[in-house]
Formats: sequence, structure tokens, C-alpha cells
Amino acid sequence: MDSRPVTEQRRTLGALLRLSYEALQREVYGGLAARGYPEIRPAHSAVFRHIGPDGSRLTTLAERAGMTKQSMAYLVDGLAAAGHLTSTPDPADGRARIVRLTAKGQGVLAALLALSAEAEARVAGRIGERRAGKLRRYLEQLAAALEAERAAR
Repeated sequence: MDSRPVTEQRRTLGALLRLSYEALQREVYGGLAARGYPEIRPAHSAVFRHIGPDGSRLTTLAERAGMTKQSMAYLVDGLAAAGHLTSTPDPADGRARIVRLTAKGQGVLAALLALSAEAEARVAGRIGERRAGKLRRYLEQLAAALEAERAAR
């Protein structure tokens, strides 16, 4: 009897996207330890993916990541304690705080981007440059359509 989840057995589009994403995620986050950042976990991507170049409010990070303010605060607090982030009062609203990457946090972000590019190159090595290019274009089209639908709501 096959014990895999039904979606994996049926190879739904969602399952295929998730399996591919999870494999890439393992490659990228596995590579972070070798680059000196063993404390960074996939959950931290909610911060690194959504923080603005000049920092972001905690509430903005939470909203962009689709999570509660409390859950985002937990991630931010852990990253701040590890020296990856700072949190300072927002000059426009003293009740709010701006979260910014430290030099160490910028190093993590640079490593994540480099590791992502390396993982993408490995995808091209697995399926060929042409197919990888087509895959990227199809995913860009899908992402644009989904973003347009979301913006229209």
C-alpha cells in the first residue's frame, strides 16, 4: 500500500510545485550552514523574503508573509538575538518599530540569493537550459496572473 499523501500519489499541480519547492529549499538552507549560518531555518525566509531594503515595520512583514504579528515577532526576536536584525522606533509613529538587516543579516540575504542562483543552475543541469528557461517563463506568467487576481480583490 502506498503511504504517500493522496496529492503526491495523484501528482497534482500543487503537489508537484510543493515537492519541487521543498527540494530547492533543502538545497538552499542546507548550503547556509556551510556558509556560516547554521542557525537560519526555512521559517526565517518569511523575514528575509519580505523585508524592504531600508527596513520594514513588523506589521508590514507579517502582512506580506500572510502570518500573525505575534508569529512574525517571534521570528524577528530570534533573528535579532542572533545579530541578524535591529529594531528601532519608527520616526513617523513612535508606537511602531522598524526592523532592519544588520551587516550579518545582509550576509545571510546575500548567501540566500547566491544559493538560490546555484540551485536554479542545478535545475537547468537536471532538465536542460531550454526547459529551465521555459519553466521560469511559465512560472513568471502564472505568478503575474495570480498577483493580478489578488490585486483585483
